[in-house]
Amino acid sequence: MNAKEILDRLVGFPSVVGTANDGVVAWIKDYAERCGARVTVLPGPEGDRANLFATVGPNHVPGYILSGHMDVVPAQEPNWTSDPFQLRADGDRLFGRGTSDMKGFLAAALAALPAIADMPLARPIHLAFSYDEEAGCRGVPHLIRRLPELCVKPIGAIIGEPSGLRAIRAHKGKAAARVEIRGRSGHSSRPDQGLNAIHGFACVLLAAVRTEEALHSSRLDPSFEPPYSSLQVGTVSGGQAVNIIPDFLTAEIEARAITGVTPADLLEPVRLAAFALEHRGFQTKWDLLSSYPALSLASDAPLARLLEDLTGAETLAAVSYGTEAGLYQTAGIDAIICGPGDIARAHRADEFIHVDELAACQVMIERLAETLQS
Repeated sequence: MNAKEILDRLVGFPSVVGTANDGVVAWIKDYAERCGARVTVLPGPEGDRANLFATVGPNHVPGYILSGHMDVVPAQEPNWTSDPFQLRADGDRLFGRGTSDMKGFLAAALAALPAIADMPLARPIHLAFSYDEEAGCRGVPHLIRRLPELCVKPIGAIIGEPSGLRAIRAHKGKAAARVEIRGRSGHSSRPDQGLNAIHGFACVLLAAVRTEEALHSSRLDPSFEPPYSSLQVGTVSGGQAVNIIPDFLTAEIEARAITGVTPADLLEPVRLAAFALEHRGFQTKWDLLSSYPALSLASDAPLARLLEDLTGAETLAAVSYGTEAGLYQTAGIDAIICGPGDIARAHRADEFIHVDELAACQVMIERLAETLQS
């Protein structure tokens, strides 16, 4: 199968983040095994989702990981011009959810498998496909923990997020949390008998705003846009009616951290403000939803030099969004971002990838394999 045919099959699986992915995992496993790869399916603790790890070449020496995620964001935008889970070709554009982010990379890697399997590899190539990356890289930590039993520690990992096939050496880290505040309901005419959860949250919101403003003038890294860490309250939900004292509120907050800053630490002033409400009679719950570290790879690192040779272009210093790369680097494996497509097309209606972008990525992967031949 060529990359377009594989992408057609992958897009057809509505593997939306947070949902079961057994269909796409089973298809990839069957295809990869038919190409000669050794495949291990790694179920996650959720019970209905799994990571997949496949190897071509010898397993007793270090090689390279091609890392990607099988999940996609929902496709609920009303202005899709075709079924988002059915690949549609229009000239050289292939439309569908996940075409750029990032089933295009998976398709290119899988299309390269037959050629790679025919090469006399002295070092292996591994495919590490994860779940729930779009929820904050929740699946890949389980995969990384299993790596010692799956292979010798890899030389490096290429994370195929859409980058226009230009390698990127750094990204911000991220942490997200949900806070729940429970007060006491009652009629709005008797506020003295209730405990307004929305009013209580005002102190938490103020802490978030002040923390975010302070970050503008704190530690800076000019590689990023913006050059500082950031924090925002992304969702707030609470209350039933204007004449009922709201007894419950939930909000979700995220922080994005430049290199050298721990993302979860940025949320700490907000967490403390939330729990301070308990002194006023509120009940507070705080859940860390996801957390992954920033990536920072030196411009002269062997992996950066390798990607420059493979792509024919200089590496880019940084992007502000996050990927699984920081988790690999924290595990002691050099990592870099490089994949087909454009991040600007992701998470929007009529997401697409160009046919020649798929082809160029497949060529890059096959060139990588050629460097590993005995």
